[in-house]
Amino acid sequence: MPCLLVIAILLFPRIALALMWFFSTWIQRAFHGEFLLPLIGFFFLPLTTLVYVWEMHSKMPLEGINLLWLIIAVIVDLGGIGGGARGRSRS
Repeated sequence: MPCLLVIAILLFPRIALALMWFFSTWIQRAFHGEFLLPLIGFFFLPLTTLVYVWEMHSKMPLEGINLLWLIIAVIVDLGGIGGGARGRSRS
């Protein structure tokens, strides 16, 4: 069951972020009550925002393997944006 949850979060990160925003305080605590940065993350880097919130909630330092997870999330997010642009230019 946890594997299905992870797959659902990876497929629909914006839905996961919206549910976390409405039903928990994880995002507010990770960003110290700030509103603009999570909103920008929701639209441009949703998976990165989820990984950052998870690391802050788990009280993990942003170094070592935790930083690697964050970098991988950024690459996956940017890959989705760049892949869409490349597909449009071929048509």
